[in-house]
Amino acid sequence: MRIGFVVSNYPGEKRVPLLPEDIKNFENDVVIEKGLGASMGISDRAYIVAGCTVLSRKQVFANCNTIVSLKLLQAEDYEHLREGQMIIGWTHPEETGKSFMDEQAIPKKLIIVDLDNITPAIYYGDRSIEIPWIPRNFIYKNSINAGFSATLHALMSIGIIPDSTEKIAVLGSGNVSQGAMNAVSKFSSNVRMFYRKTLDEFTDNINQYDIIINGIQITRGTPHILTLEHQKRIKNGAIVIDAAADGDGAIEGIEYTPIEEPFYKKDGTYYYCVNNAPTIFYRNASRDISKSFSKWVYQDNVKKFYDLAKEIM
Repeated sequence: MRIGFVVSNYPGEKRVPLLPEDIKNFENDVVIEKGLGASMGISDRAYIVAGCTVLSRKQVFANCNTIVSLKLLQAEDYEHLREGQMIIGWTHPEETGKSFMDEQAIPKKLIIVDLDNITPAIYYGDRSIEIPWIPRNFIYKNSINAGFSATLHALMSIGIIPDSTEKIAVLGSGNVSQGAMNAVSKFSSNVRMFYRKTLDEFTDNINQYDIIINGIQITRGTPHILTLEHQKRIKNGAIVIDAAADGDGAIEGIEYTPIEEPFYKKDGTYYYCVNNAPTIFYRNASRDISKSFSKWVYQDNVKKFYDLAKEIM
C-alpha cells in the first residue's frame, strides 16, 4: 500500500517523522511532501534515492489513502481530507484532538491511528481498539525527551537558572519524570522526586516548593493529582511545569500553552503546558521517532491497520 508523509503544520513543530536512512525493506510505497526533511537539512533528492516519490502537499492527500502527520492536522488541511482515509500520528483523540475527531474524523469516517507511547490505538467513530503488535513504551525516548525538553524550555522561557536556593519537586518516576529530573538536576541538587505513593507528602508540603515539575499523565475520569485546592497553597511566584502536557489531567484546570508563549500566570503561579516540547531538540527527537516508527508502524503493510479497524466499524 501507499503511505503519504506530510510536513507537520502544528505550531512550532519541526520534528521529521521519517528519515531516508530508516527506509529499509518497507512493504509500503512511500510518498513524501516536498520539503519533508527541510528542518533537518535533508534534501528531497535523498528521499528519492531511498525510493520515495515526492509530491506537493495537496497531491499527497489526493494520492494516498494513508497519511502520516506527526502532530494534529490543522484547519487548512481539512478540505483535503477524504472519506475513509487513515491518519497516523499523535492525534490525541480524547484530549487536544477531540474537536478534530468531532468535526472531521467522525463525519468523514476517518480511521485514526493514535501512536500514544503507552496505549497506541485505532479510533473510528466513537469506538477504539488497542494495537496489539505495538508494544508499550515503543517510543519511550520521545517521552524522556519530553521531560528534558519541557524542563529546559520552561526555565529558559521564564529566565531562571535554578540553584540550591530554589526547592524543586519532580512528580512521578516514569519516562517523562526521568527526563525532567535529568534536566533540572544539572543545575541544582535541591531536587526531590515524588512517586505516586509519596505524593501525599508532597501535597502536604506544596507551599515549600519554588518549582514543581509534573511527569504524570492520568487516565481521563480519574482524580486529579494536583487539585485546585492544592494549588491554592502553592507559594506566590512559584513555577508549575506540566512536562507530561496532560491538560486538565494530573493538574486540575491547567491549560495548554503554545510553544511561542509557553507560560501564563494565574493566582500568582506561573503555568507551563506545551504539548510538543520535544521539538525543541528536533534533531535528536526526529532520529528516535523515525527509527521506532519505521520498525513498528511504517515497515509492514499498513493493510493490517485497516483490518484491525474493521473490528470496530
